[in-house]
Amino acid sequence: MNATLVVMAAGIGSRFGGGIKQLAPVGPNGEIIMDYSIYDAKEAGFNKVVFIIRHDLEKDFKEIIGDRVKKYIDVDYAFQDLNDLPEGFECPKERSKPWGTGQALLCVKGIVNEPFVVINADDYYGKEGFKVIYDYMANKMDKNSKKLDLCMAGFVLKNTLSDNGGVTRGVCKADASNKLADVTETFEIELKDGVLNAVDENGNKRDVNLDDIVSMNMWGLTPEFLDILEEGFPKFLDSMTNELKNEYLLPSVIDEAIKADRISVEVLKSHDKWFGVTYKEDKEIVVNSIRALVDKGVYPDKIFN
Repeated sequence: MNATLVVMAAGIGSRFGGGIKQLAPVGPNGEIIMDYSIYDAKEAGFNKVVFIIRHDLEKDFKEIIGDRVKKYIDVDYAFQDLNDLPEGFECPKERSKPWGTGQALLCVKGIVNEPFVVINADDYYGKEGFKVIYDYMANKMDKNSKKLDLCMAGFVLKNTLSDNGGVTRGVCKADASNKLADVTETFEIELKDGVLNAVDENGNKRDVNLDDIVSMNMWGLTPEFLDILEEGFPKFLDSMTNELKNEYLLPSVIDEAIKADRISVEVLKSHDKWFGVTYKEDKEIVVNSIRALVDKGVYPDKIFN
């Protein structure tokens, strides 16, 4: 089965170097987090990667990673732009914030024409998520269903926390058939002094459990889902309450499509531990964790070099 890895990387910053956390070297030979995601996806069966970037990043991005990995896997690019809006809409002059993961993913429409997994550029997901999503899409996805049959990698909340501060996660609920029923964005999730704290979008305390399943924006999707994204974007723009800050977010679109009975999403549990450089202090933990995986033989000493 042809399948593509889509990496959302348009938000990594306008310059490269030590100040950009997503491009900080974490591997023993200068590898960045994206190297490991691409390696794991290729190993699972994905045979192409599409990077979603900004036009101003193209030259440096290709030098940092694109030109290296294209020797091992097919590479293509899609470009996210603040001004890439549906007919009849214009970007406010004062807006600098990207339009969000929903608009980012829309950029691959017409480029990706096969099942795909989408991930964030700055998260380490581990091998299991890529394996279960590829297996589901290749062997278990119901292509004749009236609803789009999609999937997601569900991570255990305790495996996705930072030791250095609160994180935002989409807390998921599944029904009796293991289909996703609800995704709730939950903020400032932090385990401190043995107490797990979290708040909702309004800052009110929210109860969460360490064993809750959460979304890390790792979705197994099909090209038909992009039509739903495209259809919803003008509605989002029409209903914005803050035209400078509101974002068209992929989990929110998925949640709305589930409740409208347009899609079903199989929850595929991953027990891998997430790593990410949410805070500056996280980098040392990521470096040490990757080193331990290399020492165990999970990864070779050099990747894509």
